Amino acid sequence: MDRYSFLRQLADSWVLLVLVLVFLGVVLFVFRPGSRRVHRDAAESIFRNETKPAAGDDADPGEKEVK
Repeated sequence: MDRYSFLRQLADSWVLLVLVLVFLGVVLFVFRPGSRRVHRDAAESIFRNETKPAAGDDADPGEKEVK
């Protein structure tokens, strides 16, 4: 069996199975119990300093101040 045929059969069977298992693992990780709070916090993080500017501690150190 030449290399191409071997790699083709491997990709058609085992690699497909591994990719399906990785996909299912990611889906289960995202929808696991208790992750709702983490996802909600990440989704709402851009609105934290909506009413007033961020404190000096929260500012990005690489960001320059504009006066």
